[in-house]
Amino acid sequence: MKLLRVQVPDFRILKNVDITFEPEFIPSIFPLGSQNGGGKSTLLQLIFVLLHCSSDSDKKEFVKNILSGFTINNNSNKRVLAIIDIWNEDKIVQLEFLSYNNSYLRELLISNDKTEVDNDKYRKFSVSSNKLEKVINKISITEKEIQDLERAIIKLDNVRKIENREERSYVLRDLVQRLQRFEFRTLRLAIGNISIERFQDEVQTRLDISKLNLEKYYEEREELEYILQRVLKYLQSEKLLYICNYSANVNKDEEEVLLCRIDNIDMNKVEIFLKELSQKIFLAAPSTQVFLFNSKESRKLLFKQQDNETDYYSQLKSAKSKLSGFFTYDFLAVDILIEAFKSARDKDFAEAIKKGEYGNSYKALINDLNLILFNKKINVDADLSGVIFKLDKDGEDLELYPEDLSHGELKRLSIYMWIKYHNIENAIVLMDEIEIAFHPDWQYQIIADLNQWSSSNQYILATHSYELCQALTPAHIKELEPKLLKPEAKN
Repeated sequence: MKLLRVQVPDFRILKNVDITFEPEFIPSIFPLGSQNGGGKSTLLQLIFVLLHCSSDSDKKEFVKNILSGFTINNNSNKRVLAIIDIWNEDKIVQLEFLSYNNSYLRELLISNDKTEVDNDKYRKFSVSSNKLEKVINKISITEKEIQDLERAIIKLDNVRKIENREERSYVLRDLVQRLQRFEFRTLRLAIGNISIERFQDEVQTRLDISKLNLEKYYEEREELEYILQRVLKYLQSEKLLYICNYSANVNKDEEEVLLCRIDNIDMNKVEIFLKELSQKIFLAAPSTQVFLFNSKESRKLLFKQQDNETDYYSQLKSAKSKLSGFFTYDFLAVDILIEAFKSARDKDFAEAIKKGEYGNSYKALINDLNLILFNKKINVDADLSGVIFKLDKDGEDLELYPEDLSHGELKRLSIYMWIKYHNIENAIVLMDEIEIAFHPDWQYQIIADLNQWSSSNQYILATHSYELCQALTPAHIKELEPKLLKPEAKN
């Protein structure tokens, strides 16, 4: 897949953006240049979130976060967020992301429903799958609670069978404390005056209430699923896909709806296409970047005194764990390196079992990494807990310490490992400020590196580096205002 064109009429700092990425250009690497404040990072993050998160319910929180502040004008019912053209095998698929006013979309759905469905149900639902997700979550919690309560009653029956009074009292007390501490904190009985009968009545009452609630949630789910099915059917007829409801203002309910109009693809194949696209879009950026797909509250933590549990970088780490296509340039991606060594080891062992001889995966990995490091060597600790660097000096291997390797060396190694370990091929790879910590010669060289490491990818590189841009033809370079300043020619 390739990104052919992106249009963003008006989103945050981005105004009238219309950029085309020519599919026939070789290499398929496009620097995206501007001075500071041009919106390069915003553009890459918007593209990544829309393409990586829109089709996955577990990731839609990031869509909602990035749309904070994206309001619809009072004199309009909808607003274009972005139009993205994707080259998919032999055709162009256009994705037009539109924000609708919730009340307008609701009335539109009602006016186009030809069946005798209670319109009030549409008003209550307002095409928001959020409510359905909440009900499903309540069902899951309540079902587990019922199972735990039923197990508690069985345990209480077993306690009754204990003949020794002191032992029975001790076991009961322990059971009550555990239930109150870990499972049912609303069960509040004075442990000193407890009786099996009284406690069992309390648990049974809670169980009866939970079962009634579960029946109510089942009915609510059935009703919402029915309405959602009708809503989605209408949207599909209009080539529209529901993404999520969101709130442009954190102090208001979710009053806006994000939809995607999809052109030039069978709507029955849209879900498969979007899932494949989600797996073929990647974003790499410095960890010092402010990421708009994190919540507004977490971004504010940058201006707060930090602690280990609620600082900005812990929030960023949480986001990385959920976004499989997201990578940050840390000093060294040790976790990726170790996993690569483990994977190579396992492949060699599998070969030994299958063929009676160990494979060459581990050796090949070592050779590849050593080529990246020039005169340095890398290996892994025997217990796979870390990595070791050595310098080949006059035929002797000298162990190196972290301070003996430059930031640029470690970053280049990390990028290589990220691409190779995750087997990123035939993908759209968005990379923000890749030149940080690179010598100007390496800024120029990174273009050849990327093309060598995985030439089937399309790379879009947000950059301030004129040296990086010089490694490609002027036609490759895309710019946002304010444009990069060319260095003055030396006399």
